[in-house]
Amino acid sequence: MEEQVSKFEMAIAQIDAENAEDPNKEIIGNAEFPKELLYSRRMTEKLLDFCPDASAELQIAARAQHICRWKIDRNTYPMDRTGYLKWREALKKFHADKISEILKDLGYDEIFTARVTVLIRKKQLKKDPESQILEDVVCLVFLQYYFKDFAAGHPEEKVIDIVRKTWAKMSESGHRAALRLRLSPEASALIEKALGGD
Repeated sequence: MEEQVSKFEMAIAQIDAENAEDPNKEIIGNAEFPKELLYSRRMTEKLLDFCPDASAELQIAARAQHICRWKIDRNTYPMDRTGYLKWREALKKFHADKISEILKDLGYDEIFTARVTVLIRKKQLKKDPESQILEDVVCLVFLQYYFKDFAAGHPEEKVIDIVRKTWAKMSESGHRAALRLRLSPEASALIEKALGGD
């Protein structure tokens, strides 16, 4: 059991080390953090709050959700819907391949590694309970930490459309958790508008 715990801790540490290389920074108070390192820690915190008994595979998938994301820039794909979808698929494969390499180097077996990559690639969303939990957590982290800035930078119609699409990806448990989030009055009003169908 100690070997498994140690291996798990090393996997988390390696993911953090990779994400600490992110040249993009986010400022919280007076401190500066690599953007994806901060995101990955928020994912873990939200996962353990939403699903305290999450499996090791799910915890690693959550932590590695955006591993080294900055290495595939959005601008490398056409700036249209098709380009966006291709970029997202390329990212999923990249994240899955990256964490797979880390886990294999640490001695995790193929079954464990394959499970983590399936979760990151979200192949069985709505059918696989853990994939759904991961999607819920992604949406909750977005709403809690990134929605306000996103909303400020886009037209209201687009923001409302994104909220509706985000909501559609979530489970009922995810919806309940989202409605409990402490959001700014502006963010809450936009979400109410989106869900109310106005």
